[in-house]
Amino acid sequence: MSTKDKPGISLVGCGIISEVQAEAIQNADNAELVSVYSRKRENAERIGEQFQVPWSTDWDAFIQDEQVDIVSICTPSGNHLDYGRQAAKAGKHVVVEKPIEVTLERGRELIQICRNRGVRLAVIFQNRYMPEVQRLKRHLEAGELGDIFLASAYVKWYRKQEYYDSAEWRGSFALDGGGVLINQAIHTIDLLQWMVGEVESISGHIGTLTHERIEGEDNAVAVLRFKGGALGVIEGSTSVLPPMPRRLEIHGTQGTAILTGSALRIENADGSRKDSKEESHPELSAGAQKGFSAVPHQRQFEAIVEAIKKGTDPPVSGDEALKSLAIVLGIYESSRTQQPVYLSSG
Repeated sequence: MSTKDKPGISLVGCGIISEVQAEAIQNADNAELVSVYSRKRENAERIGEQFQVPWSTDWDAFIQDEQVDIVSICTPSGNHLDYGRQAAKAGKHVVVEKPIEVTLERGRELIQICRNRGVRLAVIFQNRYMPEVQRLKRHLEAGELGDIFLASAYVKWYRKQEYYDSAEWRGSFALDGGGVLINQAIHTIDLLQWMVGEVESISGHIGTLTHERIEGEDNAVAVLRFKGGALGVIEGSTSVLPPMPRRLEIHGTQGTAILTGSALRIENADGSRKDSKEESHPELSAGAQKGFSAVPHQRQFEAIVEAIKKGTDPPVSGDEALKSLAIVLGIYESSRTQQPVYLSSG
């Protein structure tokens, strides 16, 4: 990466999430948005003009631009490896939206390509950068809940049929990787394993119960055992009316923590209680697709740039991102085989 104070970040893919990323990068203190790319001219032009940066449909010219230090890939998940490989070969650091890819093999290949080319790889899990999430993480690291024995994640949102019909890749195995677990719930699954530790075994069931014309699931349930001994539950849905705030519940021998949307409640065994709520994040309360805050993305981009400048792995590296993907794919496999799945590290 160049030595300039504000490295240039460019976006690949100009769908809904690109607007959030573009706003986040433009507001970042240590980076600047320099260009956007899409195969579709109307999408590239729309985002480029909205954020007043050059736009392109010419991949070769786009990726060879010397102003571009970091490429952030906002395409469907099953394309992350393909674009990431080309960006790494051009000497650009790589950022991808969650999940890292749709299979562990493709995710590992992307990790290895970036290592071989000497560039850094980061995966966007912006919910880790919400203040109440980080407060909960500090609380757990300090051992204030005691030994954790139950930890569960619930994402019960709603998506109209039109959402899945809006693009052929939505809900497909090849490009979306599946349904609600790998697309919507993976953020909260990532928080669950980040807070409590890696998962040892999973038993799950998935189903497509209320939507049509999708390969992936719109409802899923799973039970899990963490390597530390705790038990847990995962529920995911895009069928629930009215949609409910996402919820993370963690129970320890010295108390309970519940994160509901962006509000955190911690109650200790002695009866003391701490309630707090950070800035509004409507996407966590109702599963909204548009209009949500770009601030967590901004915080993660700033952290990514600082890590790259220091020559260290960015937060939520490729290896870290494999953990939540492994949980999701474990649930899929368990549902298919009707057997528990045991996860291995790495």
